[in-house]
Amino acid sequence: MEELLEILEDIKPGVDYETEDKLIDNAILDSFSILSLVSELEDAFDIEITPVYLVPENFNSAAALWNMVQKLQEEN
Repeated sequence: MEELLEILEDIKPGVDYETEDKLIDNAILDSFSILSLVSELEDAFDIEITPVYLVPENFNSAAALWNMVQKLQEEN
């Protein structure tokens, strides 16, 4: 989770990712941020984020992102 938080901070600094739960709904992360995030997560965690996972629910919070990462790692 710590590495995920560092990646988020690099992409969009100054957000309290540990408590924010509307990263998409409140437009904190835009489409460019999400593309960057997908690429970083795939590299950092050796996963492939397929289009079926590209839904707001998976990107609205660090916890949701971490759950998605863990699920994808289990599938590998």
